[in-house]
Amino acid sequence: MISNLNAANAYNTARQLAAPAHAASSGTAGKLGDAAEEFAAQMARVDSVSTGALTGQVETHQLVQTIAEAELAMETVVAIRDKVVEAYQEILRMPV
Repeated sequence: MISNLNAANAYNTARQLAAPAHAASSGTAGKLGDAAEEFAAQMARVDSVSTGALTGQVETHQLVQTIAEAELAMETVVAIRDKVVEAYQEILRMPV
């Protein structure tokens, strides 16, 4: 299970990947792919914990914690997407 510290570390890693200094480094695409896979795994955990809570196999506090972690992951992904769109729009505004 992911703790709040792990979620904060994942957010910090994603924030560093979105920074301009890492754009030129090799392996950035691989790191972004890993982050996307980790995000997909987090969403899958939410699904399984939700199902477990509905069937009575998972306690409520674990469900709430998992949903909070998923919310943090979603906010991180949305922030990264916003930065990518902003960078794309900046490139479109450049004179040719």
